[in-house]
Amino acid sequence: MTTRGRFDAVTITVHWLTVILFVPLISSVLLLTSGSGLDTTLLLDIHRGTGATLFAVTFVRLCWRQSFARLPLFPEKMWRVHQLGVTGSEYALYALLLAQPLTGLAMTLFRGRSFTLILWQVPALIARNKELAMWLHSVHETGAYVLLGLIGVHATAALMHHFVLRDDVLSAMLPLVRRRR
Repeated sequence: MTTRGRFDAVTITVHWLTVILFVPLISSVLLLTSGSGLDTTLLLDIHRGTGATLFAVTFVRLCWRQSFARLPLFPEKMWRVHQLGVTGSEYALYALLLAQPLTGLAMTLFRGRSFTLILWQVPALIARNKELAMWLHSVHETGAYVLLGLIGVHATAALMHHFVLRDDVLSAMLPLVRRRR
């Protein structure tokens, strides 16, 4: 039930598209690091392509949010400091969703080899710099852990609002949920 309004359809759609894109993104990394024996090149192609797609979706999502999005008000009982924390963590998620693909791309470029990005074969554009590529890898990996932590906090907070606080924060973002009158 939603009494304070819902997010608009575009915002809801790109939110859940972002969630869906994390499945191949995380799966490809887990398979790469697990020694699964699967084709490393294919897994990296999937990871890079999904990351690039996620970057584009996040960019569109942020542009939409800043221009046309319909955002419901915070629940009446939510303290101002809580509202600031929610907004801050939301923008931290946006920043990481944009920064992660960029650090991944930079790391890949500084490896000094050609690579596939979705349907394009990207030639080696920069001379190999192993030390910088390794540093960017550690930045990318650290960013991934921070991003996963923030996503965990975000999901936990949504579930806490729904099941413990029993407000409409989660239902305002759920697709196909009708408003009760």
